[in-house]
Amino acid sequence: MAEYVYFLNKDALIIKPAKKSPLFLRMMALLFAMVCGVLICSIRLKHMSTGTKFKYQNILVIGRPYTDNDIKQSEIPGDNGTKQLEVPQLHYPQPQTFSRAECKHNPVRLFAIISMQRSGSGWFETLLNSHINVSSNGEIFSKLDRRRNISSIISILDKVYNLDWLTSASKNECSAAVGFKWMLNQGLMEHHREIVEYFNHKGVSAIFLFRRNLLRRMVSVLANSYDRYAKLLNGTHKSHVHSSQEAETLSSYKPTINSTSLMIDLKEVEVTATQALEYFNSTHHIVLYYEDLIKNPTKVKDVLEFLRLPQMELTSRQVKIHKGSLSEHIQNWDEVNRTLHGTVYENFLNADY
Repeated sequence: MAEYVYFLNKDALIIKPAKKSPLFLRMMALLFAMVCGVLICSIRLKHMSTGTKFKYQNILVIGRPYTDNDIKQSEIPGDNGTKQLEVPQLHYPQPQTFSRAECKHNPVRLFAIISMQRSGSGWFETLLNSHINVSSNGEIFSKLDRRRNISSIISILDKVYNLDWLTSASKNECSAAVGFKWMLNQGLMEHHREIVEYFNHKGVSAIFLFRRNLLRRMVSVLANSYDRYAKLLNGTHKSHVHSSQEAETLSSYKPTINSTSLMIDLKEVEVTATQALEYFNSTHHIVLYYEDLIKNPTKVKDVLEFLRLPQMELTSRQVKIHKGSLSEHIQNWDEVNRTLHGTVYENFLNADY
């Protein structure tokens, strides 16, 4: 490349370098663009890979009261060997009936146990209530006047979740989770749209508890209905018992099952449970089965994890009433056995729980 020499005078000599070629500058710009492109692609690919392993869910920033404007995200492992559990919102109730005192800054999570009668919800609730930080207040909507319309329902929900609904299960000021049992036939299905909206707005976690063996549930329903009038325990009706002697007394009654409508009745229960899950699909929820909890007690840990509560051993004093083979608890067993044999419900005949 040539250089140009300029003589300004006899004493000065200036050497001016040649101008760089435009082609060289273009090559440098192209090389810089390629390097930037490679860096951007590698960062993007890394982000996409992380996204396949985690599902973003709602979580509340701990340390201040919840407001509707909060934006909450957390990474929770996906389905590859782990569970996708959305973290429930935290609340800081200010009850009107008492002072939370030093616990007023302790957050409270809201939940509802959604189930059907004779599906193990009573036993399950006693398990939860054995946790030092949990208050579950029973079947609040078992009384008709409390669910006469959606306004009554919402009013009671507000009281419960503000810790103003006091029962023997209430842990009062230091509760970390508060809820109750809600049966599907207690206004829940009729007003499901409004209730789902309320749950999502307030951050209520739904714990669905069903029974796999619907035939055993039917036996329990019929036996419990009979005892409401027979009062086999010294003239007193009890839906749940705490001794093996009481359990034996109640299980001595063997109900007769209508085999003609049996298939239809079992299907109806299945449809109702499925419909409930569809209605509440948008809520923060978990689905449990009584049989799974009985056979694998560690499943209860999933519930505490779901509510983000400290792990501890949970216990219940309740005793199972109908133990052993179903053939010992159904009066017309042979007829029922013939009806379900060879059907999709045949496995109900031999299951233990």
